[in-house]
Amino acid sequence: MHLIIHHWDTDGITSTALLVKALKLDGFMNMTAPIGEFRFDERIWKAIETAERLYVLDFNVPGEVERVRIPTLFIDHHNQSRIKNPLVEQINPSLEDRYYPSCSLVVSERFGLFNAWTALGIVGDIGEKAFELKVVNGLLKKEGLSRAEALRLVELIDSNYIVMEREAVEEAVKVLLEGEVRELLEHEPWVRKAESIREAIERVVSSVEERNGFAFVEFESPFNIISKVARKLVWELNYRGAIAVNRDFHGKAQLYFRISPREAERIDMGEVIARLKGLGTNSGGKREVVGCVCDGDKIDDALKIIEEYLG
Repeated sequence: MHLIIHHWDTDGITSTALLVKALKLDGFMNMTAPIGEFRFDERIWKAIETAERLYVLDFNVPGEVERVRIPTLFIDHHNQSRIKNPLVEQINPSLEDRYYPSCSLVVSERFGLFNAWTALGIVGDIGEKAFELKVVNGLLKKEGLSRAEALRLVELIDSNYIVMEREAVEEAVKVLLEGEVRELLEHEPWVRKAESIREAIERVVSSVEERNGFAFVEFESPFNIISKVARKLVWELNYRGAIAVNRDFHGKAQLYFRISPREAERIDMGEVIARLKGLGTNSGGKREVVGCVCDGDKIDDALKIIEEYLG
């Protein structure tokens, strides 16, 4: 059995669909981790025990991948350490200080397969900025998709993880593989979820505070909207950066720190991630973003670290 472990967002899902199509995989199983947590849980480790080959896509867990004992292809674009495990082939442009906007683009270049999924992965990770890239516009034009439709598709695909439906995230890969991209715009289960999510995000954004050009907002929600809130604050409302804190997310606390490209020249997110991990939190990210999940009693210490970088 070929086992694919992928991130729960649009980039992870489209990267998986690209891999399956490129390699013409039959009898594969795809799984995502507990949503919001950068780790392999018991369910994943049990699946690895029965797999003959493992693929890890768009999921920044080098520590977990070091532990696997079967041949593994690890494709990512996040900042991470180089894997020492001899069973792992690690493909990540960031190891050579090359920035890629999505894992979907890395997968497409690796296997020579480019389609709408490639573009959607990029749009999912960098939003409106994706339309500044020729590869995105070219692929969308080829598929007959507008910018608005691409953004809507990302919103729909992401709705599964935002409402914390792990099985629906995994099922989304099958939906992509079996249907036409345009048809997904009317996929009713996703449309219903997206409606509820939009309402929740608007409520949170309406309570934002400004601190030295940075947006700060605290809330409590069972929806995993924290990254969407931060993106809206930075990408649409043009803050220097955004610090979003969900203090009660299914018994845990979430912190999300997103910065604008100009701030990325000043703030070393790799350093931020390392310091947050030093607190015993589950943290990860890339050049412009850090996500953190921890027990509620650690969130204020994590916030203090972030505040040191606000300038």
